[in-house]
Amino acid sequence: MKIYTKTGDAGLTSLYTGERVEKNSLRVQVYGAIDELDSALGISRAFVENDDVREKIFAVQKLLPRLMADFASLNREPTITFDDVNFLEAEMDALESFLPPLREFLIPGNSKGGSFLDLARTITRRAERLACELSKSEKVHESDKIFLNRLSDFCFLLMRREDLNA
Repeated sequence: MKIYTKTGDAGLTSLYTGERVEKNSLRVQVYGAIDELDSALGISRAFVENDDVREKIFAVQKLLPRLMADFASLNREPTITFDDVNFLEAEMDALESFLPPLREFLIPGNSKGGSFLDLARTITRRAERLACELSKSEKVHESDKIFLNRLSDFCFLLMRREDLNA
């Protein structure tokens, strides 16, 4: 089987559920941004020095294909659920209890891994903005929007944890 199919040559792509949409549609832009996020998290995981942070990144990366599938599907129940949101919230609560209080704005760059996590945070914010825009014209699962919102905060906390000893 060849990697190229030629089915997208005219500017259309297939959703997971089979519908054909334009490659620049908001729906495709959302799951494209999530795909970029996965890459940024992969780079982060390769550069972080804290093993706990590395494990937490990997745990989130394993959820992202489900999140992309939600945005690449029409008329299906979400695969990202409020249990996944609760998982992120519990992880964030544990991280926050370990971190010192935040007293000033942070400037990324104290460590390579932390810098890449901050990049992941900003990509997540873009995916969230696109998802909010998409929800104005198409159905977007509430759990997916909330998950994206929590995930950007989670990336921020992971950055802080990674930079703690930098």
